[in-house]
Amino acid sequence: MIDLEHARSRDASDPLREFRNRFIIADPDQCYLDGNSLGRLPAATAEAVQRMTLDGWGGDLVTGWGGWIDMAQRVGDTLGLSVLGAAAGQVLITDTTSVNLYRLALAAIKDRPGRSTIVVDEANFPTDRYILQGIAADLGMRLVTIPNESPDVAECERITPEILAAYLDDDVALVCVQIVNYRSGARQDVPALTATARDHGAYVLWDASHAVGSIDLRFDEWGVDIAVGCTYKYCNSGPGAPAWMYVRSDLHDTLRTPIDGWFGQKDQFTMGPTFERASGMRGFQIASPSIVGLTAVEESMSMIAEAGMDRIEAKCAEGTSFMIDLFDQWLEPLGFGLDTPRSAEHRGGHLSLTHPEAAQISVAMRQIANVIPDYRKPNTIRVAVAPLYTSFEEMYIGLERTADLVSSGRHRDVAVIEGGVT
Repeated sequence: MIDLEHARSRDASDPLREFRNRFIIADPDQCYLDGNSLGRLPAATAEAVQRMTLDGWGGDLVTGWGGWIDMAQRVGDTLGLSVLGAAAGQVLITDTTSVNLYRLALAAIKDRPGRSTIVVDEANFPTDRYILQGIAADLGMRLVTIPNESPDVAECERITPEILAAYLDDDVALVCVQIVNYRSGARQDVPALTATARDHGAYVLWDASHAVGSIDLRFDEWGVDIAVGCTYKYCNSGPGAPAWMYVRSDLHDTLRTPIDGWFGQKDQFTMGPTFERASGMRGFQIASPSIVGLTAVEESMSMIAEAGMDRIEAKCAEGTSFMIDLFDQWLEPLGFGLDTPRSAEHRGGHLSLTHPEAAQISVAMRQIANVIPDYRKPNTIRVAVAPLYTSFEEMYIGLERTADLVSSGRHRDVAVIEGGVT
């Protein structure tokens, strides 16, 4: 039987425990288990953004661009080294995940002339699927969808090399997969799936949004070609923070994206009449980056680099295992299901808990129990371990309050919110 003292003993031996003190926690009674959607605010980030706005923007004005002009590349290198296992010169922090995915998807497709098939999975993030649907319609391509939401096809949406191989042939130009699935939390075998697609001459475009900052990624070691992701979840860089793209160095001169802009121009301030692409990742940049956003990313990466992704991944594995034990102790007897792999090597930093009344329970968790999860239709509540600030005590109390809510029936005292943010 797991008790509160056991949770506190886990915190006492947690090598990352002191990092929690570096975050702004406005309500100490609140159990925040939604870092897979939006990370907490580091106190140092608030200070860095204030310095940038008052001293940089307010003081330097336009002369500040002397230091900002290459910031998307410089901070991209920091992010690559800190969380992606990527050597310098392969990561650019720019635009949104959706824009980056669109650009790299088209670049990969154009580099496979004569091929007319795109492969995506049914459980992929909606925006990714919508973008690929649009590309396929625009180019007259065939979009093939792996039905991995079905338990008869895949366990917890997890795609094995054998499953993927059944959808590959010499007509496939591009495969698009998440590293950690947004709903189930299942973790894909990145090197194995990349190699499987490469054996058939296809690119894999990885969406790392729910993986970056929670698991120890090794892009260079794993042979990843192209990838995209965000910075506002486990990377704690704030709502709407800029996204990033990764392009392996030997593909810089091969892949051409559909949108060119003056930041990607070889001699930017000549303002020439035609586009001449800059070398390296700079050639993939379109326009002015968000300097405020990049400031937040840079501060967050500094903290993550100090903590170390090996320790962060270990905390994710331990924390999600701890919550699975609490699920077995309290929630499964109340009719909850677990839609996340039990094997730590097959999952990321969040768990998906299913229940027929999940929509109402998730609202009650927030309104009555002061526990913050998120809800995904039709029946999923997601709870996450954000390793730098989520404590074992917080996990324990959050799931204990949830069990009390449901066992007492008090969750039925709230109204289900139709529409809006869940």
